[in-house]
Amino acid sequence: QDVTNLRQGYKWQLRSIGTNQLMIDLVYSETLQQIAEDLLGKDTLVKPKVGGKTMGQHGAAWPGGPVDPALDNEGSRGIYATLPYGGKEKEPDYCHTDGHPFNLSLVGLIDDVLPNGGAFKVWPGSHKRLYPTFQMQYDQPRIAYYEHLPFYKGIIQSEDYEEEIKKVMEDTKPVDCCGTEGDVVFWHHRLAQMAGHNYSNRMRLAVLGDFIKKDLDENRAKAPQKNMWQDWSEDLNAASETYSDEMAKSQKLID
Repeated sequence: QDVTNLRQGYKWQLRSIGTNQLMIDLVYSETLQQIAEDLLGKDTLVKPKVGGKTMGQHGAAWPGGPVDPALDNEGSRGIYATLPYGGKEKEPDYCHTDGHPFNLSLVGLIDDVLPNGGAFKVWPGSHKRLYPTFQMQYDQPRIAYYEHLPFYKGIIQSEDYEEEIKKVMEDTKPVDCCGTEGDVVFWHHRLAQMAGHNYSNRMRLAVLGDFIKKDLDENRAKAPQKNMWQDWSEDLNAASETYSDEMAKSQKLID
């Protein structure tokens, strides 16, 4: 199975093009890099490498496990597609948080995505609730894989995390980030999210990419901080957390 061009069920993840010039220019354009620096700090980001290693070349995070976006990836995650479900019965939503270390990520639409059309789905405010439940602020402990002990392997979640993310799914209405070609969603590392179910009549097409600070390695294993934004930009830390109703409506937070 070629994990750089992975097709499973209704999902297609084209990772092999993640460091192509076109993909780097698209996902890490000057405008998007500027937005990321406004949030994380000027001249703090690791630069993507055209022609560099792509997601999946290193293999799975553990035997039989998922591909880890952080393993040797020197560019975007690639193009992620979700085919229409057709007449398939409706399924419940289950959110998760990404386990690999990064600071900020984006999902960009390369075609229009209709409501309930497989768009990126987020649970607003969940990053603030989940951040303190982790042992590390940008990483997670993992259980090593042993062939003779195959039952436990991979990422370890705390009991606090499991309890809180269950509450998030119960008390928070998710936002379906549908939109038009060119729309971009920036999201925090600890935000609860999922790739939505596609009940529309068209394929969902999106590009994904992570932004990583140069000091991530030295900071990723530190315990969650009292101020979860302490290593983000000064401008962000000085900004008010309030926003207008107009802004909330534009971001689908209120009707």
